Amino acid sequence: MANILSIQSHVAYGHVGNAAAEPALHALGHQVWPIHTVSLSNHPGHGGWRGRFAAPEEATEIVRGLEERGFLARCNAVLGGYLGDPAMGPALLDAAARVKRANPDALFCCDPVMGDTGSGFFVRPGIPEFFRDEAPGAADIMIPNAFELAYLAGRPCDDDAALRAAAEALRTRGPGLVVATGGRSTEGISTLVLDKAGTWRVAAPWIDGAPGNGAGDLFSALFLGRYLETRDPARAAGLAVAATHAVLADAAARGLAEIDPVATAQAISAPPRLFEVERLG
Repeated sequence: MANILSIQSHVAYGHVGNAAAEPALHALGHQVWPIHTVSLSNHPGHGGWRGRFAAPEEATEIVRGLEERGFLARCNAVLGGYLGDPAMGPALLDAAARVKRANPDALFCCDPVMGDTGSGFFVRPGIPEFFRDEAPGAADIMIPNAFELAYLAGRPCDDDAALRAAAEALRTRGPGLVVATGGRSTEGISTLVLDKAGTWRVAAPWIDGAPGNGAGDLFSALFLGRYLETRDPARAAGLAVAATHAVLADAAARGLAEIDPVATAQAISAPPRLFEVERLG
């Protein structure tokens, strides 16, 4: 069991950001310490929303409170996602630095949430630049989708070969482990994992009718949770892909507009279908 400080969005209805990460990580037996960068009624994909963007100072105050009471020494990882305000970026880096001072073995896993293929960027100006210029040097793990990786690496990610080259380019800038999601292949959707020991690929079939919102947040949480358990990036990716696929398949079968990591907790902890993890190098 690990303690994970999760700094990302939250919604009252649905499952994106921390509302996806918390139940998923709980299903794996981990504890989550959530800090919400935004608190909204629902994600904007529903056509409108109400709520507020948190002040970066609020996140920093919460982290300082944890630090002052000695809790950060028990923290095993920081998971960063949707920021909301560009100024939340430095607050995220400050949180990761404070955790690492208290526990040098802790990991900083950064999901650079800023856009996707088709929709383009959906965050405020300044956030993509933060993820490109500042986050890589601080992160141990980065988990971009293909659109985000193309921006971070400054090169296209049109196929698995291009995705791999871009992920390697990003890895040389800081994060020892890069997990690139959303690759397109004949099998469906592919995920590439790169670290100093090698490169692996996991492909899973495309699921028609599956909701897209929250899937990336879910996967990032699951990968981090499994990696903390195994310290094996290939195995962590295989289990995270399988669990994410199970959650998406459940939502599609039930005709849901949202993923449901609560109802699918058993499938998250013990995925019913595993996919081949192929070593590429």
